[in-house]
Amino acid sequence: MVVTTLEGLSDAQKQELVASLSAIVVGTAGGEVSAESLTAVATASGNSLSGAWASVFASAVGKAESIEKYCLAPGGGGGGGGGGGGDGAAAEAAPVVEEEEVEEAPAASDMFGGGDGDGGDY
Repeated sequence: MVVTTLEGLSDAQKQELVASLSAIVVGTAGGEVSAESLTAVATASGNSLSGAWASVFASAVGKAESIEKYCLAPGGGGGGGGGGGGDGAAAEAAPVVEEEEVEEAPAASDMFGGGDGDGGDY
């Protein structure tokens, strides 16, 4: 979602956006990411930030240990790609698994004990 203005956002969305951008500003400037510093950046930018949102974001960045670890680089998320070609010798060295023999079940009998196979009443 591209945000060009705050007008169409709910109050919670505005608070989250202001808190996250404030955390990025403080963290990349080398400052301590605290609730107070996030609130100060938000106020300096002409926005308001509740203490609850400031605390949540300061705590999250603090647990990540740095803003760089908190914010992944573009393309930095997601799972890894599939395995590459690799060495054919490794595939040859894999152990061969033998299939076990499975016994066949005995033929089913009539559910009502008739066993004559003509279907009876049903």
